[in-house]
Amino acid sequence: MALPLSALASDSAGDVAHLIETALTPVFMLSGVGTLLNLLNTRASRVADQIEKASDLLTDEEDSKARHKLQKHFVRLQKRVMVLDMAIMFGGLAGAMTCGAAFVLFLGTVRDASIALWLVGLFGAALLCTIASLASFLGDCFLSWDSLKKVGPLPKSVKKSDGKTA
Repeated sequence: MALPLSALASDSAGDVAHLIETALTPVFMLSGVGTLLNLLNTRASRVADQIEKASDLLTDEEDSKARHKLQKHFVRLQKRVMVLDMAIMFGGLAGAMTCGAAFVLFLGTVRDASIALWLVGLFGAALLCTIASLASFLGDCFLSWDSLKKVGPLPKSVKKSDGKTA
């Protein structure tokens, strides 16, 4: 049965404060997820810049050995973008589900409804999506480290056949 707002007004200030405190608790997780999304978007932007640079270098490269090395870089960078996109997607889902959990908690308290299953489902899914987002981010880190170890850094410029740099 729904609890009218007039009944909420008759509750003690402590009960209302507890309601707000409880409903705002997931916001702290949302703040962390937002920070994670900012980091992931920044990293994805840097990888996109590297893809653009590798693409430019690839079109200007004449040496087949250097071209092959640049192609390896390009493929690895594309894998990193895919993994970062997954991390961003899971982070966004985690944020949305955290908001859903906070809303259900608040709505359930106001309406005095049974919300435990919804709350556990949404907040649990938010935690799982956050874990998946962090795992995808770790995957990008491993791809980045492996690329640096195996292929080395992306060259700053292409050496022309006459020995000059572009």
